[in-house]
This record gives sequence, structure tokens and C-alpha cells, in this order.
Amino acid sequence: MQSSIPATLLALGLSLGLCATGAAAQDEVKIGFIVKKPEQAWFINEQDAATALGEEKGFEVVSLAGEDGQQVLSAIDNLNSQGADGFVICPPDVRLGPAIVNRAEQYGMKVVTVDDQFLGPDGEPIASVPHLGMSGYKIGRQVGEAIAAEMEARGWDLDETAALRISNNELPTAKARTDGATDALLDAGFVQDNIFDAPQQNTDTSSAFAAASPVLSKNGRFEHWVIYALNEESVLGGVRASEQYGLSADQVIGIGINGSGAAFAEFQRQSPTGFYGTVAVSSTMHGRQTADNLYTWITTDEKPPANTETTGTLMTRDNWQQVRADLGL
Repeated sequence: MQSSIPATLLALGLSLGLCATGAAAQDEVKIGFIVKKPEQAWFINEQDAATALGEEKGFEVVSLAGEDGQQVLSAIDNLNSQGADGFVICPPDVRLGPAIVNRAEQYGMKVVTVDDQFLGPDGEPIASVPHLGMSGYKIGRQVGEAIAAEMEARGWDLDETAALRISNNELPTAKARTDGATDALLDAGFVQDNIFDAPQQNTDTSSAFAAASPVLSKNGRFEHWVIYALNEESVLGGVRASEQYGLSADQVIGIGINGSGAAFAEFQRQSPTGFYGTVAVSSTMHGRQTADNLYTWITTDEKPPANTETTGTLMTRDNWQQVRADLGL
């Protein structure tokens, strides 16, 4: 009888030890958050929001850059060396999906995509990787509808109005947005032949400026211009090009997508510019939700939804502060 007491205590001790280990393991969860443009306000907001959530819930978030395929794979190696359990990623190229998934599987990491969804070799989304992003086409339509409404409010003649579509058709998200905006404009009666493409090499302001300038120079017969693209940085590049070309703010309607620091700075200029507004989506929500989804998946084995889509709210110089507060930007 006496010999059974230590055994019982030993079993109890082992049980408590296992519970403590499990609790510690859950408390010590570490995840990565890899973004393709770490200097852009949108991605800064996402990473900051994920980090803040980690502090609230007791897990660590490691923010990393992944601006090309090699940097992404190095970031995953880095996370593995730190003992990370998984990562959220906005890939620099959606076609890198299979390689990223393969590297993650080698390390036993879980992966969630944000903003841009992985594509497989067949060009279709990789459904096994949970994704949260905008409904690119729907948000693009919001842009086109807002441009059409503002053109009507200003009484512009459609025959004298051209559209500058700053495009990046290699990125499916970008194409969905600009396609949505184009379709909405055409539905509103815009002249198809008055829409001009300005293919950009990158998705930032300087690349958009370089793409827009020659298009404006070659089509000087138009009195008014509307400008749209995949994000507000690109629209701002088009607006800056229109200013250099000599167009005034009342001759241009540029509407972007995101709702970040680039738009806020433009709205705070003393005089309005051709940047009329942006369809704001909560980058804060994207960062928090994807981090939370991944953390829940790691700690409870509850896999997030395969695809969650968000839409946006039109933010202009008149309402940007209220929209910013409403969306937690």
C-alpha cells in the first residue's frame, strides 16, 4: 500500500507537468507576418495590428519583409530558426504559392495569406491555404461608381473625358480591381475608346508616375481625366503626373484603394488636388483577423475559412477623419 503512494504522486506530478507544458506551449506561440512592401503604410498597419493583438492574447509576432521569392524563403527559414509555428503572408508574387507552401510544410508551419492569394500551377487559387482579402472586383466597381458619380456632379462631358487606367495585369488582385472600375465606368456610359492603359512595373507612386506621364502627353486633346489603379499610391503617381502635365485639380478625379497614410497626407494638403478619394478598407482589421485566425488554428486546430472577402467605404477630403475612426485605421 505504501509503495503505491509514490506512484500515485508521481502520476499526478507527471499529469500536472504535462498540463503546465501544454499551457506554456500555448503561451509561447510565435508567428511570422511577412509582407511584400514593408515601407507602405498599408502593410505597416497590418503588421502593427497583428503585433498589438499578439500582445493582447499572449503570442509573439515577428514582422518580416518578403519583397521577392528569395527573401520570402529566407524569411521562412528565419522563422523556423526562431521556433515559429506559422506565418501570415502577402506574397510578392502569387505564383510563388507552391514554393512557399512546400517550404512551410517542410518545417511543419501553418500558413495564412492576406490581401493576395496564392495561385497554383494551374493558375487557380490554392484552396488549402486560408485567405483573407478584399473582393478586388467589387472594390474596383466601388471606385468606378464613385468616379462616375463625381463626374456627373461636376457636369463633365463624357466625350471630353479620358480615363487613365494604371494597370498591373500580372497581379490578379490588381487586374480584378481595375477591371471592376472599368466595368462600372462603362455601365455609367463612359466611352470605351477614351480609356487608356498605363502599365506599371511596380505598385508604388514613382512607378505609376513613370507609367502615366507618356499617356497624358500623347492624349492632350481631353479636357478632363479620371485616374484609377490597384491602390492609392499608384493613383497618387498618376495625379502627380497630371500636375506636371499642367492639369489643375478640378480637371482630375483620382480615386484609389486602401485608406492609408498616403491618402491621409493628401487630404491634409492646404488645397485640394486631383486625388479626390479612396475606397478605404481596414488594413488594421486585415492584420488583426489573419493573425487571430492563425493563432486560433495553431492553438485549437480550428482551420480558418478558405476565403474571406472584404469591401470598402469611400473616403474623401470631407469625411476621411470619420471614416478613419470608424474603420480603426
